[in-house]
Amino acid sequence: MRDHSLGYTLDEALTSVGFGTFQGLALVFAGIGWFSEAVEVSLLSFIGPALTTEWSLSPTAESLLSTTVFGGMLFGACFWGFISDAYGRRTAIQLVSLGMFGSGLLSAFSPDYKTLAALRFFMGFGAAGGHVFLSWFLEFLPSSNRGTWMLVMTCSWIFGEMLEASLAWVIMPRLGWRWLLGFSSIPSLTLFLISNFTPESPRYLFTAGKTNDAMRILEKVARINRKELPNGYLIADQNVQVDEEKVPSEQTTLLTSSTSKIRSLEKSLKSICELFAPDLYVTTLLLWGLNFAYTFAYYGIQLMVSALSSRQNDCQSTPSIFNTMDTGIYINGFITCSAELPGLLLAVILVDRIGRKPCLEVLTVLSLIFMVPLLWPQGGLVTTSLLICSRMFLSAAFETLCVYSTEVYPTSVRARGFGISSAVGRIGGMLCPLVAVGLVRGCHQTLSVILFGVVTFLSGIFVMFFPLEMRKRGLADVVASEQ
Repeated sequence: MRDHSLGYTLDEALTSVGFGTFQGLALVFAGIGWFSEAVEVSLLSFIGPALTTEWSLSPTAESLLSTTVFGGMLFGACFWGFISDAYGRRTAIQLVSLGMFGSGLLSAFSPDYKTLAALRFFMGFGAAGGHVFLSWFLEFLPSSNRGTWMLVMTCSWIFGEMLEASLAWVIMPRLGWRWLLGFSSIPSLTLFLISNFTPESPRYLFTAGKTNDAMRILEKVARINRKELPNGYLIADQNVQVDEEKVPSEQTTLLTSSTSKIRSLEKSLKSICELFAPDLYVTTLLLWGLNFAYTFAYYGIQLMVSALSSRQNDCQSTPSIFNTMDTGIYINGFITCSAELPGLLLAVILVDRIGRKPCLEVLTVLSLIFMVPLLWPQGGLVTTSLLICSRMFLSAAFETLCVYSTEVYPTSVRARGFGISSAVGRIGGMLCPLVAVGLVRGCHQTLSVILFGVVTFLSGIFVMFFPLEMRKRGLADVVASEQ
């Protein structure tokens, strides 16, 4: 029997190897994952007008394309969380990237509207697995600057939106929407090819009982970073079962391996109740509420920006910031996406200095402050600028929430918990147009601001009740009830 006085935990091992070359490569890989999702999700806003003209679509049919993507993401967010916790992060990443590439490329050959809508549903289903990249990257990071690097990784979403706007600007007028869909699938193909050389998360392996495999990954990370692991053995800081005899060897038959995987998936599906364990149920409910609120308010503000920047807008006598620049849809998209970078930079600066909860509060309050002046009539330029600033801080708060969501759940339920809370957020994204579109397009600006302001205010209240602050706190591996 091993002497645990000579052992070290996963957090201690990751602290020893630090943030080095390996984590830099992991940052690029995980960033490509979020980049690919952003590219695929944002392109519909650029091809919509072309599809309307070519297929004589009604406004309702055009908007339903976005709804189908959100519908796919609603189911996919839960599904990929279960797959990631049952079969591993690497397996989920490979399936997600392959699914995104396949549905994205096939979309370019859609013969009609129904086929395109079905393929974009499957695209949304695949793209919803983007949270697995966040979990995978998290599990290689030391706790000291974990939040900072997680937020740096999420910057790739904004870069993906900016690239898609630039790509649409170049391709759409010259080659058309099918070529844009085809080119937009390239990042997913790149992701799939790289994933074949990507290691599994050592934290996942260790929690699954595969201690030797986890050690091999940690030793590889240490070699690449030119650091050394602590002396001794890898041990659990919680009651994680690490019986190597239960781990299938290379000689295990295919039937036994398949049976083991099926049982693992069944266990994962049955263990959703773990999200409501005594130490987690408050956090789970608050994450659901906050994901819903942030998503609802973010897309509501985005809807207001779109309405005010439209040339057909009849709600203002003073031109918006975009109309005065006489820019098109592509430049508009580029500007609104890049405008979110300063808010995310502020989150990067604050998250490891003051903590996750204070950072969320600061960003939420700043978003609310920029909404308040809109309770009174403002000029178009001022109104649009205030909305963009409010959206900027709300977007940064949402990215910070993603970091907190992955940290606060134990490894055994991390992807599952984050996936389900993300799915609840998608419901907010689907309901927002139904609730808010009448207010925005009916020129009820004050009522719209009150609605989104109240939702944002409630978000700040939710943050106050989170029981844990994850700044410089080690990650848990199993739910407390399992110990």
